Amino acid sequence: MRDVVINTSHLAEQFPAALGDGSRWDLRIHYSYEGPEPLETGGGMQRALPLLGSEPFIALNGDIWCDLDFSTLRQYPTGLAHLVLVDNPEHHARGDFGLQHGMVFDEPRLTFAGIGVYRPALLAGHAPGKFGIVPILRAAMRDGKVSGEHFRGRWCDIGTPQRLAAIDAELTQS
Repeated sequence: MRDVVINTSHLAEQFPAALGDGSRWDLRIHYSYEGPEPLETGGGMQRALPLLGSEPFIALNGDIWCDLDFSTLRQYPTGLAHLVLVDNPEHHARGDFGLQHGMVFDEPRLTFAGIGVYRPALLAGHAPGKFGIVPILRAAMRDGKVSGEHFRGRWCDIGTPQRLAAIDAELTQS
């Protein structure tokens, strides 16, 4: 069985009602409630650490769609994190990070896909509460502790109603 942790905040009670315990997908779903105000990616990951354990874990944003085969991701990053980067979409033409020889650096060239493999140590020493993951990743990049890969498959940021409707229409027609 595979364990999945879902961070919830807004409408948190609807997730267990809709997804249950995950057994219908051969998963075991655990829910980590962030409180009435979302804790952002870093704070949410840190809050979920007791459910995630001490091994590296995959985290992905809830507002993306992609056809990545997650079994191909590096299970044990050589550093503190391994990020998936994609070509820049029209709405984010500048990008977030660069990638050279398998290492991620802080220069906008590609877009962070919202998918990564993280070691819990990345969050060590950070005070609990609301905080983003990007500043922590940038610090780890400066230390050469973030590897990455360029995913060239299908990826979509579905963070707006329009982009969600577009991918839904596309997948419904397929």
